[in-house]
Amino acid sequence: METKIKSTLLISLAIILTAWILGSAFKKRNESLDSISVIGLGTKDFVSDEILWSGSFTTNSLDIKTAYSKIVSDQKIVSNFFINKGFNSKEFSFGAVNFQKKFKEIRKENSSNSDLNQIEQVFDGYEATQTIVFSAKKNPTMIKKIESVSNKTSELINSGIELSSNSIQYTYSNLPSLKQSLIEKATKDASERANKIVNTANGKIGKLKNASMGVFQITGQGSTEEDSYGGINDTYSKNKTARITVRLEFELE
Repeated sequence: METKIKSTLLISLAIILTAWILGSAFKKRNESLDSISVIGLGTKDFVSDEILWSGSFTTNSLDIKTAYSKIVSDQKIVSNFFINKGFNSKEFSFGAVNFQKKFKEIRKENSSNSDLNQIEQVFDGYEATQTIVFSAKKNPTMIKKIESVSNKTSELINSGIELSSNSIQYTYSNLPSLKQSLIEKATKDASERANKIVNTANGKIGKLKNASMGVFQITGQGSTEEDSYGGINDTYSKNKTARITVRLEFELE
């Protein structure tokens, strides 16, 4: 008799527990159905106000001291070139001289077997390299000067110097403020979308359940580049477009 009572109690508890689990699942299911999720977009076109441009030039010599003397001499020529283009010496800077040993391959025939050749690495002197860097921030006049001179470095060939030019990089000085304004714009856009959808269906928006932000993307204006999971930060376009998405989930009343 006692065993039967225990068995009955266990069955009753199991029924109650099952009912509670099913009820909770049904409640959560209804809660998820009684909500709406929308994505808002915030975009803005802007012009970069920072610029960075650099180039490098090299000399070669079998003797490291001679290589250094030549690079110092070339530095003066390069400096005078840019000064003659309208810059003063404080508007650009030279990096440290970098030295690298150069080697060349010499192929030697094997006297015992002409089909077998030996390749030997032979020291071929030192290569000295130096960089020159230009930068400007919130200075439209200087930015235009740098843009203009970056296309004229081939004139240095007349002086026996080949300056390898890197691509100009453009950035923006006030990204935090830009990002904040886009978040506000995207949030407003998502909220308006949700209200339009629900009002069309004669419903009513309730409390905000959840909000999440997408990745901050910066591309060149007119770019067809697809959004990247890790975000895009275009530094090669002067005219850019910033965008961000915000997902909002509202309860429905």
